[in-house]
Amino acid sequence: MIKEVLVVEGKMDVVAISKAVEADCIITEGFSLKPKALDAIEKAYKKRGIIILTDPDSAGERIRRFLTKRFPEAKHAFVPREDATANDDIGIEQASPEAIRQALAKVRTVDWEPKDTFTGAELLRAGISGGADAARRRARLGALLGVGYANAKTFLQRLNHYGVTREEFDRALAELDVE
Repeated sequence: MIKEVLVVEGKMDVVAISKAVEADCIITEGFSLKPKALDAIEKAYKKRGIIILTDPDSAGERIRRFLTKRFPEAKHAFVPREDATANDDIGIEQASPEAIRQALAKVRTVDWEPKDTFTGAELLRAGISGGADAARRRARLGALLGVGYANAKTFLQRLNHYGVTREEFDRALAELDVE
C-alpha cells in the first residue's frame, strides 16, 4: 500500500493503477479541478501527502504545474510517454502495471531552491538538445531518471529542480549510449 494519495486525471487511470499497486487515488477530472476535488487533494496533502501522476501530455503537464504551485511539497511520478501510449491515445490508463510501478519507484520532489548542476550547453553536448535524435534521447533519459518527457528547456528545469544528481545523470546517459 502506498502511503501517499495518488492524484490522477480520470476514472480509468484509477483502474490502471489498481492493477499495478494498492493505493488511494483522487481524480481531478481533467483541468476543471472542481472545488470538491481541490478540497480532497488539500486534505490528502496535509494528512498523508500526495503523488501527482498525470498523463504525459500537454493537459497533464498543465494540471501538474497548477498542482505543484498549490501543493509545493507534493511528490511527482512520471510514466514515460512511450509506456503510456496505446490505441492512438496517451494516458495513465494506457500504461501497463509494470510501467506504473516503475514510475512510482522513481518518485521525485521539487527542490524550490534549484541547483545549477546542469546547463543548456551540457544538454547539447549530451545529444539531448538541438540534434535530430534529441527528442528521442531526451524521452529515454527522462524515463531512466524518472523525470518524464519534456522539451529541452523544461527538461533542464526538471534536472535542476527534481534533485537529479551528477552521478544519476552520468549513469543514465551511459546507459542511454549503450542502448
